Amino acid sequence: MSADEQRRVLVGKIVGVSGTAGAIKLESWTEPRMQIFKYQPWILKSAQTEREIAGCRGREQGKGMVAALPGIDDRDQAASLIGTEIWVLRSALPKPKPGEYYWADLEGMDVFTVDGQSLGQVSHLFATGANDVLVAQDGERQRMVPFVLEQYVKQVDLDARRIVVDWDPDF
Repeated sequence: MSADEQRRVLVGKIVGVSGTAGAIKLESWTEPRMQIFKYQPWILKSAQTEREIAGCRGREQGKGMVAALPGIDDRDQAASLIGTEIWVLRSALPKPKPGEYYWADLEGMDVFTVDGQSLGQVSHLFATGANDVLVAQDGERQRMVPFVLEQYVKQVDLDARRIVVDWDPDF
């Protein structure tokens, strides 16, 4: 397996318990959020432990999600997982459609203006109500560029690990 296939992607987090039979409440950062159950096995990672688990099932419940994890059979076991991150191997995710990108694939890429000036590297992205925002980090300086293809993001070259943006470097 290549290094790219072994790379991990954070897809969610365990945020609570539900009932007494070991069900957990979780946040999913997949789109749509129920897709998290299609990407398995999960790698459950906390400050103390890391383990792989497959066969997780779940459903939407109100504004949240509830899941059953194999081997987690009571409320105390479930409670011990609160705060645990849910990761999957990048290779478990489907190939994105043309013009679509996984944030994890963009992180660490070099960012340049259309004039060739370096703005640093993508440290992370985040969602807003209107659009996603790419954060280019250059030392202590951060620039937040709306991730709007064609308008601000002119080119994404995954092979060259380079993004070209139409953005004022002084902004």
